[in-house]
Amino acid sequence: MKLIMAIIKPSKLETVREALSGADVHGMTVSEVKGYGRQKGHSEIYRGAEYQVNFIPKLKLEIAVATAQADTVVDIIRKTAESGKIGDGKIFVFDLEQVTRIRTGETGDTAL
Repeated sequence: MKLIMAIIKPSKLETVREALSGADVHGMTVSEVKGYGRQKGHSEIYRGAEYQVNFIPKLKLEIAVATAQADTVVDIIRKTAESGKIGDGKIFVFDLEQVTRIRTGETGDTAL
């Protein structure tokens, strides 16, 4: 099993969610996060004063999938979250040692 963590632009969430639903991915956790990479923030002007925005608002998606689905899920996220501009985000893939569904006690792939 794999845990896929993706950092994407907030405007891309619905597109990514719809594409993953079409690929039989049934669950994901979404968190609002702030951060920066090569983008390194930007300057904005508010009421005539310029200030630096060092942390850019993003969304973090966490998706647990069977190992066989991992490459497909990564490809879907990459294609649907891409705008071609700096700040599109990153995708990380981790090994997932164990999963247990609390309600039924199921473990492994059946718990996903």
